[in-house]
Amino acid sequence: MKKIALFLLLLSLSSNAQDKIKWLSFEEALEAQKEKPKKIFMDAYTDWCGPCKLLDKNTFGNKYVADYINENFYPVKFNAEGDESISYKDFTYTNPNYDSNRKGRNGVHVLAQALRIDAYPSMVFFDETGNLIQPIKGYLTPTQLEIYLKLISSDDYKKIVSKEIWEDYQTNFVGTFQD
Repeated sequence: MKKIALFLLLLSLSSNAQDKIKWLSFEEALEAQKEKPKKIFMDAYTDWCGPCKLLDKNTFGNKYVADYINENFYPVKFNAEGDESISYKDFTYTNPNYDSNRKGRNGVHVLAQALRIDAYPSMVFFDETGNLIQPIKGYLTPTQLEIYLKLISSDDYKKIVSKEIWEDYQTNFVGTFQD
């Protein structure tokens, strides 16, 4: 009986491990694109941001979201107020105003500014060659995020050229994720 219980525990742990997003650094994702082109999904967060923590727990911890992101994107975690040095598009981005002694809010990373990130959390999409597609601001539930994940991964975003087309897309979108 103990062996069965141990087996079930190990099975559940391995299942949970598979349900997690396999986060990369931005540079790792850009390098991976050279071998196998795939879009990048970036979670831009800060350490002090409450909605960022909820996004990690409720949305990124969701099996449907994790599986979809892992399958269709190179997922990147980016601390938008961190001190990481990042090379992107022949430029090295830093955070010259970062203060390691500061608690709470810190200096904004220059890459965050370049990507037009002005709210946390923000999710940023890049095409298969690392070009910026679009940032999406704010906390989203799994079902709210699904439309953006599928819009970008399918290249349907290229067809959204007016407010009316976007409204039609939203109206006709049938999601499959569960919160």
